[in-house]
Amino acid sequence: MGDEYEVKTEAKRWRIKVTGLLHNRMAYAEAIKYYIDITPEEELQRIQYQAATFHTGKRRSKIGRPTKKERRELDDFLED
Repeated sequence: MGDEYEVKTEAKRWRIKVTGLLHNRMAYAEAIKYYIDITPEEELQRIQYQAATFHTGKRRSKIGRPTKKERRELDDFLED
């Protein structure tokens, strides 16, 4: 108890301080009672800014390469 950890993911980095130990796996709502978020304010602001501009890299559905049907319609339209 009292250990501090830096948790990193691709988009986020935060610091936590352990306040208690769990012996079994628990739901998030219960687990958050056993640590304190001590992430510095500047990191929280960076995360907040990033959340507004976050992009997953996946294309939106039905956008991008046309389907066969759409391609045929485009070809027909361009031929006229």
